[in-house]
Amino acid sequence: MILLCYGTRPEWIKIKPLITVFKDVLPFKVLYTGQHQHIGNFYHDCSLSIVNGTNRLDSIVKSILDAPEEIFNNIKYVIVQGDTASTYATALTAFHRGIKIIYLESGLRTYNLKNPYPEEAYRQMISRISSINLCATKENMNNLINEKCPGDNYVVGNTVLDNLINVDTTYGDEVIVTMHRRENHSIMDKWFYEINELAKENKDLKFIIPLHPNPNVKKHSYILTHVNIVAPLPYEKMIEKISNCRFLISDSGGIQEESSFLNKKVIVCRKWTERKESVGTHSFLCEEPKKLKDIFNDVKSNFIVNQPSPYGDGFASKKILKILRSIK
Repeated sequence: MILLCYGTRPEWIKIKPLITVFKDVLPFKVLYTGQHQHIGNFYHDCSLSIVNGTNRLDSIVKSILDAPEEIFNNIKYVIVQGDTASTYATALTAFHRGIKIIYLESGLRTYNLKNPYPEEAYRQMISRISSINLCATKENMNNLINEKCPGDNYVVGNTVLDNLINVDTTYGDEVIVTMHRRENHSIMDKWFYEINELAKENKDLKFIIPLHPNPNVKKHSYILTHVNIVAPLPYEKMIEKISNCRFLISDSGGIQEESSFLNKKVIVCRKWTERKESVGTHSFLCEEPKKLKDIFNDVKSNFIVNQPSPYGDGFASKKILKILRSIK
């Protein structure tokens, strides 16, 4: 029996294709670990509740480590995805019980523990205790090999792209903005100022930001006088927006993958990225707000890209199924 785990909305989106291909083929059940408390009516067989203390990350890890033992009865493999506190805690819980860990999206690295924090540390720790590492790219796998991680490594692509197989691409007049990362919180006002100035100067384009609910982001929204602020969008609506926009400005990791598959360029507002494979073709790193205008103008003048995504072909879950059936 496989225990397939998720705790946040992005994790659900990336394991959903696995549920589809596993159905009626492999025995599995789904655990929702509860890191994101309001993510919709997503499928799960069992769930946990996070008991909040003084530190949210501590609370997530402790609550999952205290999970009822019956959840792990007759479990041979635990599949975890990504780099959140709940992913790390679930992997550690399985490790403590002698259950083999399958790590989906393994091998992403910046090698800077502060960028992104705490995700980079979680990634490195999980891959040290995983039995099977499912990597999106060859570069990700090479990171694990160079680190002498003990698990078996496979390159399968990223399962998030499996959701995009039948999505068509057009180039409209919208610039999609998403900003939320913890390492940008202290300078979010500076990012928003530069983005708003671009919106003022480029009246031929419509700037739209689904505003992240984190208070450290929302408190600066008053700066965005020329940007259309909307509530966070459901996944399907967000993909529709990305597939029809001109290009994107974002500090997200996942959007770098999705936009590359949909042949959209994205300006990445971060000092570091763990998704280096698309830099210079689909993604363009902007390390600080004052550099945004020049990069924006370059992308605006040449926004069409016709190169395959380096993160997979949209059939990762089928490749994973084949691997797991061969080792079960």
